[in-house]
Amino acid sequence: MAYPQTQKKSTSILGDSSNPLLMLIVLNVLVFIILNFISIVYVLSNSAPGTFEAQIMQWFVLPASLETLVTRPWVILSHMFSQVSVWALIGNLFFLWAFGYLLQDLIGNRHVVPLYIYGALAGAVLFIASANIFPRFYAVVDTFSFTGAGAAVMAIAVAATTLAPDYRVFPMINGGIPLWVITLIYVIIDFAGLASVAFPHHLAHLGGAVIGYVYIQQVRGGKDPGNWMHRLYHWFNHLFDPSKRKLKPVVKEQVFYNTKGKKPFTKTPTVNERKIDEILDKISEHGVEALTPEEKEILKKASENDTL
Repeated sequence: MAYPQTQKKSTSILGDSSNPLLMLIVLNVLVFIILNFISIVYVLSNSAPGTFEAQIMQWFVLPASLETLVTRPWVILSHMFSQVSVWALIGNLFFLWAFGYLLQDLIGNRHVVPLYIYGALAGAVLFIASANIFPRFYAVVDTFSFTGAGAAVMAIAVAATTLAPDYRVFPMINGGIPLWVITLIYVIIDFAGLASVAFPHHLAHLGGAVIGYVYIQQVRGGKDPGNWMHRLYHWFNHLFDPSKRKLKPVVKEQVFYNTKGKKPFTKTPTVNERKIDEILDKISEHGVEALTPEEKEILKKASENDTL
């Protein structure tokens, strides 16, 4: 069945009717370009080696030292978008796009940014904790820093795999490779990295993987772990617009009568533009699978009547 689609104006950077996956990719690329442009300026100005890192990058990366972190708390957010290695950028953005696209297709675009942020924050906590707890790393804690979207991307990858472990990629290869196999290899690579001086970094990535799994289990239980982020963004975005401060619920069940245990009569769905808009919003937020049979029938009638 073909579902009609309409173009809507984006109302939230976190989801609603926008494309948060594209926003995350653009943000990562934009920060990469800015940092590398500044780095080129330092090179052309014949600066001493390490000057760029000492004067610029230190204000973007996450330090392992708690004393340093207190003086620049904003790096808790900036580090998850900051990277200067082109190969690290390509790798992270490839997996972000592949797994993020699948995630949006399965449960809508509402959860992409919250998962990204939760995964990065979990990675930051584990990175700082491991660097300060284990003597081997604590002895040189001032030299450790963490940057990039590795933990955030890992969270999205595991979340998508938890939802559809048997999803097939590369179907031309003997019918396709199950998604869980690719994700398992992805996780094993980071697990193998624990046996190195980069232990805190790889542990941070694995922390993101745990968050991805836990987040989806929460969603399956009917909860929305990212809802407070949407509300906070909406409040801040409409701070000076009192008429729009209150964020309306995305999907709200309306009870029109109490059947008292009796089976209600079967309604014949009617097609109207407002109802269709609500259904399309629901698809955008939660995916096609969240629709009721009645809502699917309305969309079917709308497409047959060419009402959109």
